Amino acid sequence: MKQTSLYITGVGGMVGSHMVDMLSAIGQDDIVGTYFKPTTDIRDISVKANLIECDVRYAAHVERLIMKFKPQVIMHLAAQSYPTVSWDRPSETIEINITGTANIFEAIKTVRLQHPEYDPMVVVACSSAEYGSSLTPENTPITEEAALLPLHPYGVSKVGQDLLAYQYHYNDKIRCIRARIFNTTGPRKQNDVLSDFTQRAVRISQGKLDSMRVGNLDSIRAITDVRDLVAALLLLAEKGTPGEVYNICGSKTYRIGDLIPILEEEVGVKIPTHVDPSLLRPSDEPIIFGDVSRLKDATNWTQQYDIRTTIKDMIQYWRTHPHLVRDI
Repeated sequence: MKQTSLYITGVGGMVGSHMVDMLSAIGQDDIVGTYFKPTTDIRDISVKANLIECDVRYAAHVERLIMKFKPQVIMHLAAQSYPTVSWDRPSETIEINITGTANIFEAIKTVRLQHPEYDPMVVVACSSAEYGSSLTPENTPITEEAALLPLHPYGVSKVGQDLLAYQYHYNDKIRCIRARIFNTTGPRKQNDVLSDFTQRAVRISQGKLDSMRVGNLDSIRAITDVRDLVAALLLLAEKGTPGEVYNICGSKTYRIGDLIPILEEEVGVKIPTHVDPSLLRPSDEPIIFGDVSRLKDATNWTQQYDIRTTIKDMIQYWRTHPHLVRDI
């Protein structure tokens, strides 16, 4: 049975593109990646992987791809991944995240009808948003045993994705890892606080913007660099216990407002701010911080990138990709 080593859904997103970069740098070239409405410039990775357009909501296409390539590892990263978007498009968010996940597992079951020995590892990119109102100062860093009480449709969709993965493992013996990913950012990221902040900071330094729109500056977040996240996901595919759930989170928390002085130092100008009510969510976790003891015990994962390096690299990315800087 011919197999390819790795299939990445959502390869056109920040995490998928960095995973291709990391694996290509060590010589791995048997990577299949699918994308649909990518959020990054996929030309950055087009020569490093076999890229195929595929919407994970279409079960037949997913099934054909898994039947053709029979990947040993499936990194299921494809998602509608923005909580703010989920308020406006809840049905679409649930369809992509839950139905898309079911389609991956159903495709594996179909392949097994012809190839009973097919036994891939599926790593499902779940989210800290599943914890929702369990994320309180007295309950953090939060462990994987905490109640799942999501506060927006995106979080609900990720709970569904998470539990679907578990039941396919339990009932169909499909090996899987559920990775609950906390706030992660880095070069190529769009639509999170540091992506918006770094883009606005670059525009202010270029004289194209007078001040920076901000939302709630008092939120507290642990922040992980995307390259550290990719390392954790790859380690879990290799060393994680099938069926288990693992938090992936940075080890240090930051008040969002305290990141602005770092931005000012990196762009070399003062950054005036003003609160934009449209950036305030109907509900917002006051702190997002996860316990990663289980991850470290299983894989010996450690962070390699500090917050200043992440911010510096994001600013450099926007300066070298000005066509991607949005008018925000």
